[in-house]
Amino acid sequence: MSGRRAEQTVSMKVVLAQPRGFCAGVERAIDIVEKALETYGPPVYVRHEIVHNRHVVDSLRAKGAVFVEELDEVPEGKIAIFSAHGVSKTVESDAESRNLQVIDATCPLVSKVHVEGRRYAAQGREVVLIGHAGHPEVEGTMGQVPGGVHLISTARDVAGLQVKDPDKLAYVTQTTLSVDDTREVIDALKRKFPSIVGPDTKDICYATQNRQRAVRELAEQVDLILVIGAPNSSNSNRLREIAEELGVKSHLIENAGQLDPKWLDGVASVGVTAGASAPDVLVQEVVTKLQNLNPVQLSVMEGIAENVKFRLPPQLEVKDRTPAVAK
Repeated sequence: MSGRRAEQTVSMKVVLAQPRGFCAGVERAIDIVEKALETYGPPVYVRHEIVHNRHVVDSLRAKGAVFVEELDEVPEGKIAIFSAHGVSKTVESDAESRNLQVIDATCPLVSKVHVEGRRYAAQGREVVLIGHAGHPEVEGTMGQVPGGVHLISTARDVAGLQVKDPDKLAYVTQTTLSVDDTREVIDALKRKFPSIVGPDTKDICYATQNRQRAVRELAEQVDLILVIGAPNSSNSNRLREIAEELGVKSHLIENAGQLDPKWLDGVASVGVTAGASAPDVLVQEVVTKLQNLNPVQLSVMEGIAENVKFRLPPQLEVKDRTPAVAK
């Protein structure tokens, strides 16, 4: 890392990570709320934040979305949208009992974890979930797997893990964790329970891995990294942590207003990235603030161009789409 002090007359290098910001699951979830508003008219009700970003939530609220903590806040028979993080079977049953018109915005990669967890349970295996307690995705996954789930977060947690049959054990993972941290936990599980089965790191979504890889490359080029994302965004926090682990000072900010000019003292180069639920408009606002503070030489890092696109739920698909052949 460069220790040189940037002089007033010297341009500060600003490098944008590639990829950064919205992933396909987040784009799909936001599209679902917007198309539901267009199709059914406001209000539509969304259980929890559709994605972890205040800017996105406020924008959708202004269009007529109503965000609630629990389904008993939704009038009977109304539109209820589940967030991208997924929900438990209990929440699904509650929605059915209240005659709510459910539109499920669960990220397909999170749904894939649910399917795997249920498949392992159907094989008579106890399921271990690697994730963070209290995160909505974790709560949803734990409530999707029958028979209960053992939740662990770190390799240290493995030592105290007690199971009924070490030979009938499986694991799944929260999609937004650090690849390296998850691999460490998986290795610890395999040492203690050699017969355990699971998907390795395949359940950590493509967007999480791509953004983590980009931050690692970015850390080799800059003196400071700014991660744009919500404080409750798991994947955004992991990006900041990775930069810090690599010896690069890093700050997680929600928007340009949280950028402290003092952070730039002695800094010649700044890397900017964004978590998977942060819109690019927030990145551009941060860049503008940096340009207002210093002369800037702006560039975009070479990286993966993501072209993943997930289909919308059937209720919201374009009406003139060629109908599927009945089976």
